[in-house]
Amino acid sequence: CLLVCSLFFLRSLKLVCASLRRQRFHTSGSHSKGRTAAEHLWLTRHLRDPFVKAAKVESYRCRSAFKLLEVNDRHQILRPGLRVLDCGAAPGAWSQVAVRRVNAAGADPSAPVGFVLGVDLLHIFPLEGATFLSPADVTDPRTIQRVRELLPGGRADVILSDMAPNATGIRSLDHDRLISLCSSLLDVAPDVLHPGGTFLCKTWAGSQSLGLQKRLAEQFQNTRTVKPRASRKESSEVYLLATQYQRAKGPVED
Repeated sequence: CLLVCSLFFLRSLKLVCASLRRQRFHTSGSHSKGRTAAEHLWLTRHLRDPFVKAAKVESYRCRSAFKLLEVNDRHQILRPGLRVLDCGAAPGAWSQVAVRRVNAAGADPSAPVGFVLGVDLLHIFPLEGATFLSPADVTDPRTIQRVRELLPGGRADVILSDMAPNATGIRSLDHDRLISLCSSLLDVAPDVLHPGGTFLCKTWAGSQSLGLQKRLAEQFQNTRTVKPRASRKESSEVYLLATQYQRAKGPVED
């Protein structure tokens, strides 16, 4: 379906990636005439983006794959044999990266085989080496129960989140909603994340960021803020990376 790209009313970066990947833009006169100059500028810039071009060349479902690739190259958060929970997984680019890095498809017979579970409110097309729950709300207790059933040993070694709310164009509101999503995911970490595990989430810089960073610092040994090169310079998007999880609720499962 048509995704009208707008700087101010972009519903979801995930939907943009999915729509571009499928190349199913409407070209009818009514939609073309209805686009604003800002929308045309956004679309032109997007199609010229080197990461968009690279994603096509390397068969990634979305340019966001390069954000995770860079974070992993710097901090080595994904290794063969690890169990990964990918939240906000659609269209599946981060899951593609995770599958390759943890050897979830068993491509390297000499390395341990990992596991990748992706969850999203949107439909995700199948991917070899990954298991998807979609549509599903990762903050719903019923989904978390299903997540624990699917994860080997009932736990993940790495929680990834590229989740984002539908943008309203009101920066402070969008920031608060994204921080709330990250906080909700952190709330379920005691039930899902293995001690010593890693948590990586997308945020938009703003007034509530320090509160989330404080929570992470209380539950992880190391925390840092990272901004991959694939995150556009003009964007307030940053990622919070927390490692060595040290807070678990109830009995720990291996």
